Amino acid sequence: MPVDASPTARALLTLELIQGAPGITADRLADKLGVTERAARRYVGILREAGLPIESIRGPYGGYRLGRGVRLPPLLFSAAEVLGLVMAVLDGHHDASDATDPVGSALGKLLRALPEPIAEQAEAVRRTTAPAPDRAAARPSPELATALVQACADRRMVHLGYRSEAGSEWSADVEPWAVVVRHGRWYLLCWSPGSAARRAYRIDRVTSVSVLAASFSPPPELDAVAELEAHLAKGWEFDTEVIIEGPLEKVRPCVPPMLGTLEALDAETTRLTGSTSNPWWYAEQLARLPVPFRILKCVELQHTARVVGQRLVDAAGEE
Repeated sequence: MPVDASPTARALLTLELIQGAPGITADRLADKLGVTERAARRYVGILREAGLPIESIRGPYGGYRLGRGVRLPPLLFSAAEVLGLVMAVLDGHHDASDATDPVGSALGKLLRALPEPIAEQAEAVRRTTAPAPDRAAARPSPELATALVQACADRRMVHLGYRSEAGSEWSADVEPWAVVVRHGRWYLLCWSPGSAARRAYRIDRVTSVSVLAASFSPPPELDAVAELEAHLAKGWEFDTEVIIEGPLEKVRPCVPPMLGTLEALDAETTRLTGSTSNPWWYAEQLARLPVPFRILKCVELQHTARVVGQRLVDAAGEE
């Protein structure tokens, strides 16, 4: 334990030690905490002031233990850990202060399970913080997402109801391989027997999930993230082809998978083929490459690259 740890943090560690080793003595507590026996007894006193029934039994087999009937959460948090957790939840889920929201309700239960001195600061942060909403994030229904995650784990086929971006609705039976979160969006990577093809569906557009009796076996050694990235690089409005002046092994780490597929033309040249519906974004990604490249295919991407390049030249000013 660090020398400058707060009394509250030491008291939490004291509670963890008593819970893990019922009957632990004051001298053993002091040794584990790196403090004097007097200080160890003081931390026990802090726990008692917080309302925890810490019993002290005298004798050669005595020591500290929790009172009968006390049920504690399996994990103990310091104030810093709890605040970090609350901040992470608020950063990713902006309804966390709403008690009627599933995430807000769960966070409230966690705080109520902690000793009051630890929970007070975290509850104040949760109550008063008003983060700007992430309008790009698309959060799915927790119930539907949970059903899909469970179906992936159980390897059970599901019947999906789906609404496309254009508003058309349809349903299909699929093999749910994995649920993947990418840039704030939740996707279901699956196999569609009806189409005999791999599919990636936005879970926030799923309208219903029914688990079927039929089971399936996903591909062996499936890399769900890589598979999703490769899938999302295909089928967009504009097909692209870029020649990159660099060997494949040097270029690969610099090219995000969503840009497309890489192949070696020779020992010193790599070809990138893909598609995009956003030439501006695609050109910005290419501009990050540390080696020269040429855009061979996609007039829209070539035009956008010229505009991006000219903006950079103009921003640099005259020599």
